[in-house]
Amino acid sequence: MIAYDRITKSFGGGRIKAIDDVSLSVRRGELLAIVGGSGSGKTTLLRLTNRLIEADAGAIAIDGRDIQTADPIALRRGIGMVFQNGGLFPHLTVAGNIGITPKLLNWSKAEIAARVDELLDLVRLDPAQHRDRLPHELSGGQRQRVGVARALAAKPEIVLMDEPFGALDPLTRDALGEDFRALHDRLQLTTVLITHDITEALLLADRIAVMHRGRLLALGTATELAGSRDAYVAELLRTPRRQAQRLGALLPRDGAT
Repeated sequence: MIAYDRITKSFGGGRIKAIDDVSLSVRRGELLAIVGGSGSGKTTLLRLTNRLIEADAGAIAIDGRDIQTADPIALRRGIGMVFQNGGLFPHLTVAGNIGITPKLLNWSKAEIAARVDELLDLVRLDPAQHRDRLPHELSGGQRQRVGVARALAAKPEIVLMDEPFGALDPLTRDALGEDFRALHDRLQLTTVLITHDITEALLLADRIAVMHRGRLLALGTATELAGSRDAYVAELLRTPRRQAQRLGALLPRDGAT
């Protein structure tokens, strides 16, 4: 569904190479997580996908079509985008935020209103209670749910997510991650999820791409990554194991006193 072919991107007049000759593909219907630390290039790769920035070299194709042949505004309107902290427009209501892309696409008011209510139900927010609220009247988890609803408003096949759950408390983050995975499967989306949390990637994604200093180090399922000989990938996978062992020692087993 999405193919990156030898992508390179630099900043600062070529001094900082954010993406260094990266090639990978995202299968139709897949949830691919891209993980890596700060400066690994993962968010840059995401922003290249809908031409928020342009690559220096290489090509990106969506469903077989080079994105350079598409109008960038039309391209972005056809791809859902979820930002950290929701990225909602503060002066628009929940309904206004969700309906903004359909409005730009000249949907009728009746169609937009119906879609808003449908999506609020889908992300587990009561339309009657939430459609007229402003973003500052919502909790962090509610804002993220509205952000997901807005990304789905124009019925895209592709959703790009940039650290969407990173600012949430652990319980909300876990619940929202599971809910999005269920939505992804139900709507047969193709999703690229950017996260620095390898545990989140392992729990939610079909495959994981590991990036470090602009380069793609590994790509595969959890089992395939476990067989990687790259030192950085191995250390990344040891982190959740160490945490699980420490938690196992600290927490009593269920039913124990």
